[in-house]
Amino acid sequence: MPNRTHFRRPDRRNTLRPAAARTVTAALLLAFSCLFAVFSGPLAAQEISGAVITMYHRFGENDFPSTSIRIEQFEEHIEELKKERYHVLPLPKVIEALKSGEPLADRTIAITVDDAYLSVYEHAWPRLKEAGLPFTLFVATGAIDRQVKGYMSWDQIREMRDAGVTIGSQTRSHPHMTTLDRLALERELTESNQRFVDELGTKPELFAYPYGEYSLMVRKSVADAGFTAAFGQHSGVAYTGMDHLTLPRFALNERYGGIDRFRLIANALPLPVSDVLPEDTLLVENPPAFGFTLDASIGSPNSLSCFASSEGETHLEYLEQRVEVRLKQPFPPGRSRINCTMPGPDNRWRWFGTQFIVP
Repeated sequence: MPNRTHFRRPDRRNTLRPAAARTVTAALLLAFSCLFAVFSGPLAAQEISGAVITMYHRFGENDFPSTSIRIEQFEEHIEELKKERYHVLPLPKVIEALKSGEPLADRTIAITVDDAYLSVYEHAWPRLKEAGLPFTLFVATGAIDRQVKGYMSWDQIREMRDAGVTIGSQTRSHPHMTTLDRLALERELTESNQRFVDELGTKPELFAYPYGEYSLMVRKSVADAGFTAAFGQHSGVAYTGMDHLTLPRFALNERYGGIDRFRLIANALPLPVSDVLPEDTLLVENPPAFGFTLDASIGSPNSLSCFASSEGETHLEYLEQRVEVRLKQPFPPGRSRINCTMPGPDNRWRWFGTQFIVP
């Protein structure tokens, strides 16, 4: 279940009102325009190329509100994405650009769906197809093989694949991967890959971690299995230079699928960081000594805010571009998150999130 993401809204009290703007003299307007050009030019040049990746599970399945989106909400999302400002691309093209360093258009979006529920075939795919919006479907093969009620069939998955839908893997049995040893991880990935070859003729290159859970060992197993990119369920914007096997996605469901939040996500910008500690999201020390270095192109971290799912806004300490997040208490067992946001240009928000696992 996705955790609520907190953010600070921009202070609009200092925004220049249209009526006031008309009273400014021509000379002041000219001076302001020159200053703005000087300010905005370098910012645009420094902006790191990135893409927002959205994630859904079920569609119109009201008995599962934590993993389902209402149909009317999803239709609002589609109408928003059909606007000219957005560029919805197939996920493989986004990954190719991130790896090569080829710039992506501003407001590039990729759509993903996990678990291959029947409602994807019945409700989501027809609407996405009509709108001309590509997407990726991540499949755990075991449920399809067992013909579990409420899931798609291999025939339906083949039909979608043949129509241009990208098919990715989500293991065989959709386990909590951080609880498995290396041999069990290898078996999950090898057996599911073989089932894709049997049914689709090829194994996927893209992978989604069940529940968004991964560790350094899980990541290595996914890499060893031949996947070129893998995705969690932590919020953030994927950008050039980010680890391709721990890419973020914004989860959407009934509670967090309103159109205002969707627009906020669709317009999000990268918050590029490096030297993130701890390196492993499967925690040994709890609470973790969480910290990262903010890319110098973003400027000072003074406007940064970080929120922990267990305690809300956190205390931050700075050493130039280095940010240390101080938690008051340990995370509870299971999944927890820290989300960091920072104001960007044009009332948009930079976003970086991490999910931790407490055994």
